[in-house]
Amino acid sequence: MDRWLFLVAGAVLAVVVLTVIFVQIFKARYLRDRQNEADVLFHQAQENARTMELEAKDKALRIMQDSEEELARRRGELNQEEERLQRRRNEMDNRVDRLEQKENALNKRQSSLDRKSNEIEKREADQTAEVERISKMSIDEAHQELLTLAEKEAQADVARIIRQIENEARQEGDKRAREIVADSIQRVASDHVAEVSTKVVPLPNEEMKGRIVGRNGRNIRAFEQAAGVDVIVDDTPEAVTISCFDSVRREIARRSLERLILDGRIHPAYIEKILREEQREMERSIVEAGEEAAFDAGVAGLHPEIIKKMGRLKFRTSYGQNQLAHAVESSKLASVIAAELGANVEISKLGGFLHDLGKAMDHNTEGTHAQLGAEFAGRYGVNKIVCNTIASHHHEVEQESVEAVIVEAADAISGARPGARREDLEQYIKRLKALEEIANSYKGVEQSYAIQAGREVRIMVKPEDVDDLTATRLARDIARNIEESMQYPGQIKVTVIRETRAVDYAK
Repeated sequence: MDRWLFLVAGAVLAVVVLTVIFVQIFKARYLRDRQNEADVLFHQAQENARTMELEAKDKALRIMQDSEEELARRRGELNQEEERLQRRRNEMDNRVDRLEQKENALNKRQSSLDRKSNEIEKREADQTAEVERISKMSIDEAHQELLTLAEKEAQADVARIIRQIENEARQEGDKRAREIVADSIQRVASDHVAEVSTKVVPLPNEEMKGRIVGRNGRNIRAFEQAAGVDVIVDDTPEAVTISCFDSVRREIARRSLERLILDGRIHPAYIEKILREEQREMERSIVEAGEEAAFDAGVAGLHPEIIKKMGRLKFRTSYGQNQLAHAVESSKLASVIAAELGANVEISKLGGFLHDLGKAMDHNTEGTHAQLGAEFAGRYGVNKIVCNTIASHHHEVEQESVEAVIVEAADAISGARPGARREDLEQYIKRLKALEEIANSYKGVEQSYAIQAGREVRIMVKPEDVDDLTATRLARDIARNIEESMQYPGQIKVTVIRETRAVDYAK
């Protein structure tokens, strides 16, 4: 048994020893192979290094050769530039020499000219003194006289040019304006007539006056107090008169009194009931009138408050012309004129419809109707351009658009057309006197006459005080004064006549 163990142990030991020997042999062979590969790589690296060294030397040599060639070229260029600069320097020196020669010659000429100038100035002074001695006028006086003559000639030329331009513009403008205005009026073809709010209420008989007055006047006092009007019961047969500055209030009173007369029951309590009913009915009528007018004018989108104010114009007149009908007519005329001129039709139409909106305001509100109307319209969202057409249609503010001018023209056409307006005799005479007083207030006016029913003022001037240019200016100044100080329908023609007469007698 021990023997077998010994053999096995010897065999295992032999195997281990052999294994170790084989491992060492394999390791030695592996290291030798690696060493050989390293030697091969080292030799290759050495060869590559030598190759790269040779290539670097070649490149360095080529770079040195190129640098030497570039330096040689640059030296050649510098030499050429230096030669060129030298030539330029020589040329400049020559020029400087020539300039010095010319300067010396000029100095000599200047000295000669100075001597001659002094001689000329001395001669001019002598001649001026001689002219002043002969003409007995100084230079300043002669200069002023020359300027005066030139100014007169210029004024005459300016007056002639102004007249020529005005004649040409008037001929062409009148022709075009007549066409537009005639076409506008024909297309609108308004059938509105002048109407005045009724102030007289007819009675069925004279006994009705006593019932209106009542016992001790209680009925008439109750009516006047509730309606805010004055009831005049006089000797007019079968009629009483209602007087009130407010046209709407006067209309309510007229309707209420007519109902009371038809009903026959006239006492304070019933009077107040009828007035309340008529007031509500009047408010509805005002709104309906405003809506109908806006529809007729082709205007939409207005605030209800503006519609209500416009409806009040149905009971307002100016020179006998119904203001609501005038607003509709002006709106139609403005839209036609704007279409002909290529302006904004909608703005012109709305401006023409609202231009007299301020006339519907309460009398306690301060300001002109143009200003009040523009402020009220702006408060309810109306376009600023339209507000300007309202505010400027009487030139109280500056007109900012062509539509404002169109609205002004439409307003004038509607008010000036035949049958549109009428005024009483007293106002008519006052207007004619005012025209003549304005014309007579200017210097140089000898006589003035308001003719053609106040449509023209003809002015005779003193020819020795007013020349042609001044006559043109005088006509413009008087026309502007009339525009600013008077209110009138349509337009007024200002004619200035300057007449020179030569009179002699044969003896």
